[in-house]
Amino acid sequence: MSTQTTEINEVIEKYWESVPPAWHNTRAYIRHVAAVKYSMTTEQFQVLRRIRRGIASVSALAEANRTSRSSVSKAVDALVNKGLVTRLTDEQDRRHIHLTLTEEGQRLLTAVFSQAESWLGEKFQSLTPEELAQLLAAMQLLQKIFQ
Repeated sequence: MSTQTTEINEVIEKYWESVPPAWHNTRAYIRHVAAVKYSMTTEQFQVLRRIRRGIASVSALAEANRTSRSSVSKAVDALVNKGLVTRLTDEQDRRHIHLTLTEEGQRLLTAVFSQAESWLGEKFQSLTPEELAQLLAAMQLLQKIFQ
């Protein structure tokens, strides 16, 4: 086996040991903040997040969440009742309802992600300037190969 093949195998092993656990911990923290501070279920948070990304109907949300339309409808109802989402009827097809975030919904998502960024900042605080530079370079390389 060549030196490059050995190094690639080591990188792959280190990737599996670091990236999925880091992402898992970050997602868990975000869900925790949404649940504890804002009394949201994971499904409600996912619905809010996806509406912000442009998925604007119950059926599209159900498909994106890989869940039933009825569970998404319940989540949407709760979010509407909390004043985080509004339903807008399509003028061309009254059967189609567009979902949008309210200003409060936008603020809530911004606050959750801001807290997550602070949490990540605390995690990175323990690194030296040299380690931060190395991590930044490594992240840029990851971004480059996966784009």
